[in-house]
Amino acid sequence: MSKIRVLIADDHAVLRAGLKLLIGAESDMEVVGEAADGAEAVQRAHTTAPDIVLLDLTMPGGRGTRTIEDVVQLTPRPRVLVLTMHDDAASMQAALLAGASGYIVKKAADVELLTAIRAVHHGRTFVNLTRPGEEQIARHSPAGGNPKPLSPRETEVLRLLAQGHSYREAAEQLGVSVKTIETHRKRLVDKLGLKSRAELFRFAVEVGLLEPE
Repeated sequence: MSKIRVLIADDHAVLRAGLKLLIGAESDMEVVGEAADGAEAVQRAHTTAPDIVLLDLTMPGGRGTRTIEDVVQLTPRPRVLVLTMHDDAASMQAALLAGASGYIVKKAADVELLTAIRAVHHGRTFVNLTRPGEEQIARHSPAGGNPKPLSPRETEVLRLLAQGHSYREAAEQLGVSVKTIETHRKRLVDKLGLKSRAELFRFAVEVGLLEPE
């Protein structure tokens, strides 16, 4: 029986060492490489052909969602499992929209991480959030259960609201009614779960909507 080939990408050497010991102790897994930044993660994924890239969302070498996008374009295509300290729905949605198959926070239990690796390897989406004051969210869903993509107009509304524009200001810029902006805002909640301005802003930053053109 072939083992699950895992590439560990994190800029903290001590954490990589710990993860290597944890994963290497499993009879059905092996660590095939390590990377300390986004560019190295893509390069190492290309040369080692892992089944799973265990990826920190915040590393040197560009934003994490861009690294995810680059990794999942490789052939053969590895699955990306994000292991991060960002414990919020907006960051999780950004990672999944970029192409990640799973998202788990670093404070999760060891057994949860190993479960996530196996779930993602078998084509399922695994999400774990443990925000303080909220019930733990641990979702196992069939492949293809990622968030619904945004329409071009929804993306533009998201960008304007994340920039701090009011509904009226966004409506004026797009030449539509305030009610139309409110409708798009409700769709953003339905598709992404982004309810607050802070979540809108963080998500827009993660997916690159607020970067200079």
